[in-house]
Amino acid sequence: MEIFPLGDSAIVIRLGASIDEATHRRVRALCARLEERPVPGMTGYVPAFASVTVHYDPARVGPAAAERGAANPYDRVAAALAPLLERLDTTAPLPAREVEVPVVYGGEFGPDLDTVAAHAGLSPDDVVALHASAEYRVSMIGFAPGFPYLAGLPERIAAPRRPTPRTVVPPGSVGIAGRQTGIYPIESPGGWQIIGRTPARLFAPDLDPPALLRVGDRVRFRPIAAEAWADAAAQADGAPQPGRGA
Repeated sequence: MEIFPLGDSAIVIRLGASIDEATHRRVRALCARLEERPVPGMTGYVPAFASVTVHYDPARVGPAAAERGAANPYDRVAAALAPLLERLDTTAPLPAREVEVPVVYGGEFGPDLDTVAAHAGLSPDDVVALHASAEYRVSMIGFAPGFPYLAGLPERIAAPRRPTPRTVVPPGSVGIAGRQTGIYPIESPGGWQIIGRTPARLFAPDLDPPALLRVGDRVRFRPIAAEAWADAAAQADGAPQPGRGA
């Protein structure tokens, strides 16, 4: 475990050195403790693959604790975090929502499906079957608002990023990069191999919370036909979704 400052109003707690289940459980356990017992001055926290960043207001972290050598805001926050870090329970069951994401694979919706298939020595249909057969875990949200990094991709269809990133990737695009899969929530540049697209709204600033997925969610992809896109999009816009007031 390692603790270090990030600027003058955040502190990073590194809980591991690799992306694995044990580190993920430590990250989730610390987030649960921060929900139960937020430290003085905390304004929010951000979980990542192997760390949690705690943001704080330096003017609200409490009086100096000279007896502990915590004279500045960073030291005071670090001192307040210490008891939480000493007794992390990583054996408790972790709550996880199950979210199904419809996807149209290939064609104009997945222009890199053939590339991934060729890299794997499989047919495009085989890639789709493998991708949709796995259960994924949201390891972190980042890069863009609501972008989920999903662990659990079958190793057989792991593929490198594109040698030249696209300047525009449509929202809802489902991609592969290395041994991860992810979903672009908004239009943005990107270098992941795009194998499909979902009509689900991954990020909607008019909703609370604005992101469909959160760390720890379990995700499955459901293949749909291109002809079903309009109906699936209407259902995604009209039906309550996990984490959005449902």
